Amino acid sequence: MQAPEKPDMHSESFLHSLMRKQLRLSILCAVAFLLVLLGLPLAHYFFPEFMAAHIFGFTLPWLILGIGFLPALWVIAWLFIRRSIALEEAEVTELRNDE
Repeated sequence: MQAPEKPDMHSESFLHSLMRKQLRLSILCAVAFLLVLLGLPLAHYFFPEFMAAHIFGFTLPWLILGIGFLPALWVIAWLFIRRSIALEEAEVTELRNDE
């Protein structure tokens, strides 16, 4: 009778598991990006009176585009990278604990 095979960090099952988890993360980040991207036009369509407000001499949509859009994208990207690294480290730790 053969001894059970040692888990390998470079095995197909390890890589597929990690890829599945990162795919879920990618889809969540893509949905967040689409919400940020489509949120302003939808808000403009559904709440035209609110979006016509002037703040510091700018209408609200221009203010949101100028100040809020890029930082929102940076936050999504930062969370994706941070969570992706954490997923990879968790997989490696789990694999090493199994050894």
